[in-house]
Amino acid sequence: MPNKAAIAGQPARRDLANAIRALSMDAVQAANSGHPGAPMGMADIAEVLWNDYLRHNPANPQWANRDRFVLSNGHASMLLYSLLHLTGYEDFPLEQLRNFRQLGYRTAGHPEYERGGPVETTTGPLGQGVANAVGLAMAEKMLAALFNRKEHEIVDHKTWVFLGDGCLMEGISHEACSLAGTLKLGKLICFYDDNNISIDGEVDAWFTDDTAVRFESYGWQVIDAVDGHDGAEITAAIERAIAEVDRPTIICCKTIIGFGAPHKQGTAATHGAPLGDDEVAAARKQLGWDSPPFEIPEEIAAAWDGKRQGSADEAEWDSAFAAYNTEHPELGAEFTRRMAGKLPQNWSEYASKAVADIDAAGESMATRKASLVALNAFAPVLPELVGGSADLTGSNLTKHSGSAPISADDAAGNYVWFGVREFGMTAICNGISLHGGLIPYAGTFLTFSDYARNALRMAALMKVQNILVYTHDSIGLGEDGPTHQPVEHTASLRLMPNMSVWRPCDTVETAVAWRYAIERQDGPTSLILTRQGLSFQQRTGAQLSDVARGGYVLIDTSGTPDMVFIATGSEVALAVSAADVLAADGVKARVVSMPCTDVFEAQDAGYRESVLPADVTARVVIEAGVTDGWWRYAGSKGRVIGLDRFGESAPAGELFEHFGFSTDNVVAVAKELLNS
Repeated sequence: MPNKAAIAGQPARRDLANAIRALSMDAVQAANSGHPGAPMGMADIAEVLWNDYLRHNPANPQWANRDRFVLSNGHASMLLYSLLHLTGYEDFPLEQLRNFRQLGYRTAGHPEYERGGPVETTTGPLGQGVANAVGLAMAEKMLAALFNRKEHEIVDHKTWVFLGDGCLMEGISHEACSLAGTLKLGKLICFYDDNNISIDGEVDAWFTDDTAVRFESYGWQVIDAVDGHDGAEITAAIERAIAEVDRPTIICCKTIIGFGAPHKQGTAATHGAPLGDDEVAAARKQLGWDSPPFEIPEEIAAAWDGKRQGSADEAEWDSAFAAYNTEHPELGAEFTRRMAGKLPQNWSEYASKAVADIDAAGESMATRKASLVALNAFAPVLPELVGGSADLTGSNLTKHSGSAPISADDAAGNYVWFGVREFGMTAICNGISLHGGLIPYAGTFLTFSDYARNALRMAALMKVQNILVYTHDSIGLGEDGPTHQPVEHTASLRLMPNMSVWRPCDTVETAVAWRYAIERQDGPTSLILTRQGLSFQQRTGAQLSDVARGGYVLIDTSGTPDMVFIATGSEVALAVSAADVLAADGVKARVVSMPCTDVFEAQDAGYRESVLPADVTARVVIEAGVTDGWWRYAGSKGRVIGLDRFGESAPAGELFEHFGFSTDNVVAVAKELLNS
């Protein structure tokens, strides 16, 4: 690959890198907020990578075969914004940099993913960027194994990552990087900004890991002790990384944080605060940068412009793909469909029939098993569906009849053995989703969603598709006790903006929940599933259609009901039983199944009123979890039967009886309410 800085008449590497430094310190100074140190320290590495090696097209940020670049140390966001501006991305004109960290601009304090834009993933919570990058590299390897042919390698790109000490201190980096080594992700290349500084100062007092040995133990190629300010050393390291095809690579670069700021470089003073006007002026003098703030000399701007090379790279790939498409038209059409994020053409008809067949079968079973039934029904027409479990495959039932596990030597499958890595698994699946071409799902016990919490939040924040299969959803798992009984987790997931949460009561609701999760492309979906068996609920055709509305009338009475039961999951059958007992006493009780509150809330007011009439104030909500979120439906005159404490270790049946989840108690609460 040509070295721009070595071409006659081109500016020197250091001058090109100084453009990053100048823009970064100017933007942070203008905002009076931000992190100038890492952008200034990593500028030389970024210059070599982006000018000589990164394959991307500023004219088309979503080119399918582009290299992916992830800034895992997301506080260094001005490094990325400078690069996007300098190389010619139209979404990042100078105005954006001048308004760094200001309302309404793309140059947020930490990089934020925007569908169709050049920022590959939202970063800032340290360690998650590199975990996302593992997912990006996994997706590349899996799609390459499926679509590439000897004469045409249409999927062939690298994932490049910048990360710092903080990323490596976070435990998620261990989870993700360990799996990356096991899977031999040879196209994953990381640059470790080894500057010995974090917010609290020199890291020697709290971070003395031998990073090289650590990554060697993962099975990575380690290129150690690279001078991060020497273009020749950086180039040599990248060449070695590219040559290694069977191992991911980490390039450990010794850098000086805040490089060029004569009185503050190498100290924590440059990490998370503006340099100050005097130090910025001193840095300009030190670097030999004479231009005013936010001005880039023409010859440097021209040398950075990546549009011509990027368009040529994409045109070359387009030509190769056209030939591939001629020789393998079915594969070409399938690749195009997947990368466009479109479901198969016959999906809607197929999915409707699958749900109808599951309804006709009328089987009673645990909803974790119903989830497997749905997977077996949908997966045959969804080759893009890729899933796994955090070492709980036999419990989560995430491995369907068509699952084929991937390995380091064969990535052509659709199932991942994630191991006990809930946080890493979830963030990796975010990366798989961000890559395009695959729909990820991940399984674990609901109680361990806590381990993955911030990755769930990032999926919701980015609005990316990630299907979370959470089994063992309540005290119903029994003897494992309160450590494994997730009384607060479903409610907390419902509180997360843009997280859709389904707690189905039987096979039909589970299939509808899966269909919703597959069709939803603007956010993650949590499926909350039982260990214990649940009864199948009979429905009319209209009721079957209404399941997809998140809440519907399952059992009704003639005329206006005296009261309404609202329940989810395993407690729906309990509500039905209580309604039957009350009917014998002349009480007209409606049963509303509410598998998904967020979807129900999205329905029109007329429909919501038809399900929960405002003038029927006698309401009892039943869910084996904390009660706080349910008072909006119960109202001030209603009751909520829940569990505002941790569980106990005992057989499930005894626990439900002990905590009041019995027909007798529900009937007693309902009668007390009606008589009050």
